Amino acid sequence: MNLRQLRQFVALAETGNFHRAAEALHMAQPPLSVSIRKLEEELGAPLFERSSTGALLTPEGQAMLSDARLALFHAEQCRQAVADARQGQGGLLRLGIIGSATYALLPGLIPSLREAFPKIELELTEATSSEILEGLVSRRFDAGLVRYPVLEPGGFELLPLDRDDFVLAVSERSPLAALGSIALSQAAGEPFIMYPQDKVPSLCALALMRCQLSGFRPRVAQEAMQVQTIMSLVASGLGVGLVAGVSRQVLPPGVTCLELTDNPPDFRIGIALARLAGGSNRLVERFAAHALHHAQHAARAPDRAD
Repeated sequence: MNLRQLRQFVALAETGNFHRAAEALHMAQPPLSVSIRKLEEELGAPLFERSSTGALLTPEGQAMLSDARLALFHAEQCRQAVADARQGQGGLLRLGIIGSATYALLPGLIPSLREAFPKIELELTEATSSEILEGLVSRRFDAGLVRYPVLEPGGFELLPLDRDDFVLAVSERSPLAALGSIALSQAAGEPFIMYPQDKVPSLCALALMRCQLSGFRPRVAQEAMQVQTIMSLVASGLGVGLVAGVSRQVLPPGVTCLELTDNPPDFRIGIALARLAGGSNRLVERFAAHALHHAQHAARAPDRAD
């Protein structure tokens, strides 16, 4: 039994006549009759009662009809799924994301992607930037949203989606909290909650570089990978922390973020879409183009929080 025979069976069942079924299938009547007879022999039961006026389904044929239609429907769905994936219109996109991408970028990007490409299925996995880049190499991920810039961009294409600055997270019980804004150099004597170099090397390097640009090397009191953990340690009074400005959207109780008045104009951080350089995945290309368009539109929005 094959799809061609199933189409012929359904056409004959719906027309009730070999001649009309053959016309609908754009074939001659004798080959249709032979094909239906072979199908009946394979299944071991007659599917039609033949008469001079046409062909009526037997009980066995009636039992088969709904499943035959369903099989043809799913076959068409398979064909369409392949066509959609080939054109970048549908399919599964495995996306690695850093946690801070969920604060502002993804809540706007995902709905717009679903509206534009409802057949694209997203599989989101939270990971660090270095884990995402490793996942791209191992083909665990198709694309990723990483903290930008990265230490070793070789082999990857990085498309910046937003721009941000570090802010200083301090406990509301700290005297610094009353300042509202601060030059980072004024916090040189404070203990810092810093990112571990072995787990998040790029973000650790960026935070250390930012301190160096303000003329000091931070005294590290604790290390934490996640922004939420850094915030909790800051709230506990264990130190201050450098976090991306977007983190102000998820401030826990007891923490405030101070604008840095000495941010160098050419030192910015942000989130970038990462993919393997030279890749030819149409689904990734479609997602990248949509993400860039969304980011540009968001950047032009008058009510965007900087």
